[in-house]
Amino acid sequence: QVQLVESGGGSVQAGGSLRLSCAASGYTYSSYCMAWFRQAPGKEREGLATLNSDGGTIYAESVKGRFTISQDNTKKTLYLQMNSLKPEDSAMYYCAAAGWYGVYCPTYPGYFGYWGQGTQVTVSS
Repeated sequence: QVQLVESGGGSVQAGGSLRLSCAASGYTYSSYCMAWFRQAPGKEREGLATLNSDGGTIYAESVKGRFTISQDNTKKTLYLQMNSLKPEDSAMYYCAAAGWYGVYCPTYPGYFGYWGQGTQVTVSS
């Protein structure tokens, strides 16, 4: 049973930073995609960043240069370092996992079969 548990969300002022963590367990894929998504009220779930088992990353334009996805294989933890946060970054943030079968890991939600419960990020102006 794959379990993904996010943590690290909270409230921060604009310009501040947060680091989200996603602890993974029960995942046995040797080739995998891990990703961070977010969803604000009334909006579609948005793919922010993906990371494959070879370490390749892809970022959405909205977060490129501000957010960094990384992993600690020893701790089986995925991270999202978020800098220069803006009020429009406020949302519920989710990590997700799937097998990796192609050249890159896509950023659309339908590709991912495993999801965490989410952690709330609120950025005030």
